[in-house]
Amino acid sequence: MSGGTRLENANPLIFQRSGERLLTATDEDEDVADPIDDREIFDILSKSINDPEHPLSLEELNVVEQMRVNVNDRESMVSVEFTPTIPHCSMATLIGLSIKVKLLRSLPDRFKVSLVSSQTHLINKQLADKERVAAALENSQLLEVVNQCLSTRTM
Repeated sequence: MSGGTRLENANPLIFQRSGERLLTATDEDEDVADPIDDREIFDILSKSINDPEHPLSLEELNVVEQMRVNVNDRESMVSVEFTPTIPHCSMATLIGLSIKVKLLRSLPDRFKVSLVSSQTHLINKQLADKERVAAALENSQLLEVVNQCLSTRTM
Protein backbone atom coordinates (compact mmCIF):
# COMPACT_ATOMS: atom_id res chain seq x y z
CA MET A 1 0.00 0.00 0.00
CA SER A 2 1.30 3.45 -0.76
CA GLY A 3 2.62 6.04 1.69
CA GLY A 4 -0.21 8.13 3.18
CA THR A 5 -3.04 5.64 2.70
CA ARG A 6 -4.66 4.41 5.90
CA LEU A 7 -4.98 0.63 6.16
CA GLU A 8 -8.43 -0.80 6.81
CA ASN A 9 -6.99 -3.61 8.89
CA ALA A 10 -3.73 -2.27 10.31
CA ASN A 11 -3.12 -5.23 12.66
CA PRO A 12 -4.42 -8.41 11.04
CA LEU A 13 -4.29 -11.78 12.77
CA ILE A 14 -1.53 -13.88 11.23
CA PHE A 15 -1.98 -17.64 10.99
CA GLN A 16 0.66 -20.34 10.57
CA ARG A 17 1.31 -21.58 7.05
CA SER A 18 0.61 -25.21 6.27
CA GLY A 19 3.54 -27.46 5.56
CA GLU A 20 4.69 -28.40 2.11
CA ARG A 21 2.78 -31.17 0.39
CA LEU A 22 4.65 -34.46 0.49
CA LEU A 23 5.11 -35.90 -2.98
CA THR A 24 5.00 -39.62 -3.61
CA ALA A 25 6.49 -41.58 -6.50
CA THR A 26 2.99 -41.77 -8.01
CA ASP A 27 2.70 -37.96 -7.92
CA GLU A 28 5.85 -37.63 -10.00
CA ASP A 29 5.05 -40.47 -12.44
CA GLU A 30 3.94 -38.90 -15.74
CA ASP A 31 2.24 -42.16 -16.81
CA VAL A 32 -0.24 -42.12 -13.89
CA ALA A 33 -3.46 -40.11 -14.16
CA ASP A 34 -3.22 -37.29 -11.65
CA PRO A 35 -6.58 -35.64 -11.01
CA ILE A 36 -6.58 -32.11 -9.63
CA ASP A 37 -7.61 -32.12 -5.96
CA ASP A 38 -8.52 -29.69 -3.17
CA ARG A 39 -4.98 -29.54 -1.79
CA GLU A 40 -3.48 -28.73 -5.16
CA ILE A 41 -5.86 -25.79 -5.62
CA PHE A 42 -5.26 -24.67 -2.02
CA ASP A 43 -1.50 -24.73 -2.62
CA ILE A 44 -1.90 -22.63 -5.77
CA LEU A 45 -4.00 -20.02 -3.97
CA SER A 46 -2.51 -19.90 -0.51
CA LYS A 47 1.12 -19.49 -1.38
CA SER A 48 0.98 -17.45 -4.57
CA ILE A 49 -1.51 -14.67 -3.83
CA ASN A 50 -0.66 -11.80 -1.53
CA ASP A 51 -3.06 -9.55 0.32
CA PRO A 52 -3.37 -6.12 -1.37
CA GLU A 53 -2.72 -4.26 1.92
CA HIS A 54 -0.11 -6.45 3.63
CA PRO A 55 2.95 -8.43 2.52
CA LEU A 56 1.21 -11.62 3.66
CA SER A 57 -0.29 -14.54 1.77
CA LEU A 58 -4.00 -15.33 1.78
CA GLU A 59 -3.19 -18.41 3.84
CA GLU A 60 -1.36 -16.39 6.50
CA LEU A 61 -4.43 -14.15 6.83
CA ASN A 62 -6.82 -17.13 6.81
CA VAL A 63 -8.65 -15.70 3.80
CA VAL A 64 -8.39 -19.07 2.04
CA GLU A 65 -8.59 -22.40 3.88
CA GLN A 66 -8.20 -25.88 2.40
CA MET A 67 -11.51 -27.04 3.87
CA ARG A 68 -13.27 -24.33 1.82
CA VAL A 69 -11.84 -25.47 -1.49
CA ASN A 70 -13.84 -28.07 -3.41
CA VAL A 71 -12.72 -29.73 -6.62
CA ASN A 72 -14.63 -32.15 -8.79
CA ASP A 73 -12.10 -33.18 -11.43
CA ARG A 74 -14.54 -35.43 -13.32
CA GLU A 75 -17.07 -32.60 -13.70
CA SER A 76 -14.34 -29.96 -14.18
CA MET A 77 -15.57 -27.78 -11.30
CA VAL A 78 -13.59 -25.77 -8.75
CA SER A 79 -15.34 -23.90 -5.96
CA VAL A 80 -13.54 -21.67 -3.47
CA GLU A 81 -15.05 -19.84 -0.52
CA PHE A 82 -12.90 -17.01 0.80
CA THR A 83 -13.28 -14.88 3.91
CA PRO A 84 -11.89 -11.32 3.97
CA THR A 85 -10.07 -10.39 7.16
CA ILE A 86 -12.62 -7.80 8.29
CA PRO A 87 -16.34 -7.30 7.74
CA HIS A 88 -17.17 -4.94 4.86
CA CYS A 89 -13.61 -5.12 3.52
CA SER A 90 -13.24 -2.82 0.51
CA MET A 91 -10.54 -5.12 -0.86
CA ALA A 92 -12.78 -8.22 -1.00
CA THR A 93 -13.62 -7.84 -4.68
CA LEU A 94 -9.94 -7.32 -5.56
CA ILE A 95 -8.98 -10.41 -3.54
CA GLY A 96 -11.71 -12.41 -5.27
CA LEU A 97 -10.63 -11.16 -8.68
CA SER A 98 -7.03 -12.14 -7.88
CA ILE A 99 -8.16 -15.65 -6.88
CA LYS A 100 -10.23 -15.98 -10.06
CA VAL A 101 -7.37 -14.78 -12.30
CA LYS A 102 -4.87 -17.13 -10.62
CA LEU A 103 -7.19 -20.11 -11.12
CA LEU A 104 -8.00 -19.18 -14.73
CA ARG A 105 -4.27 -18.91 -15.47
CA SER A 106 -3.38 -22.14 -13.62
CA LEU A 107 -6.16 -24.57 -14.54
CA PRO A 108 -6.93 -26.25 -17.86
CA ASP A 109 -9.66 -24.46 -19.84
CA ARG A 110 -12.15 -27.27 -19.14
CA PHE A 111 -12.60 -26.11 -15.52
CA LYS A 112 -15.43 -23.86 -14.38
CA VAL A 113 -14.37 -21.69 -11.45
CA SER A 114 -16.87 -20.60 -8.82
CA LEU A 115 -15.97 -18.16 -6.03
CA VAL A 116 -18.01 -17.35 -2.96
CA SER A 117 -17.20 -14.58 -0.51
CA SER A 118 -18.55 -14.89 2.99
CA GLN A 119 -19.20 -11.13 2.88
CA THR A 120 -21.91 -10.05 0.48
CA HIS A 121 -24.10 -11.21 -2.33
CA LEU A 122 -22.93 -8.26 -4.47
CA ILE A 123 -19.30 -9.44 -4.43
CA ASN A 124 -20.40 -12.97 -5.37
CA LYS A 125 -22.54 -11.61 -8.19
CA GLN A 126 -19.66 -9.50 -9.56
CA LEU A 127 -17.20 -12.40 -9.49
CA ALA A 128 -19.68 -14.77 -11.17
CA ASP A 129 -20.34 -12.38 -14.06
CA LYS A 130 -17.93 -13.29 -16.90
CA GLU A 131 -18.41 -9.95 -18.66
CA ARG A 132 -17.66 -7.93 -15.51
CA VAL A 133 -14.53 -9.99 -14.86
CA ALA A 134 -13.39 -9.59 -18.49
CA ALA A 135 -14.07 -5.83 -18.37
CA ALA A 136 -12.17 -5.50 -15.10
CA LEU A 137 -9.18 -7.28 -16.61
CA GLU A 138 -9.20 -4.93 -19.61
CA ASN A 139 -8.53 -2.05 -17.19
CA SER A 140 -4.72 -1.81 -17.26
CA GLN A 141 -4.47 -0.18 -13.82
CA LEU A 142 -6.66 -2.82 -12.18
CA LEU A 143 -4.80 -5.61 -13.98
CA GLU A 144 -1.52 -4.19 -12.66
CA VAL A 145 -2.87 -4.32 -9.08
CA VAL A 146 -4.08 -7.91 -9.60
CA ASN A 147 -0.67 -8.88 -10.99
CA GLN A 148 1.00 -7.32 -7.93
CA CYS A 149 -1.18 -9.53 -5.71
CA LEU A 150 -0.10 -12.53 -7.80
CA SER A 151 3.62 -11.72 -7.76
CA THR A 152 5.70 -14.02 -5.63
CA ARG A 153 7.53 -12.71 -2.61
CA THR A 154 10.40 -14.10 -0.63
CA MET A 155 9.45 -16.01 2.52
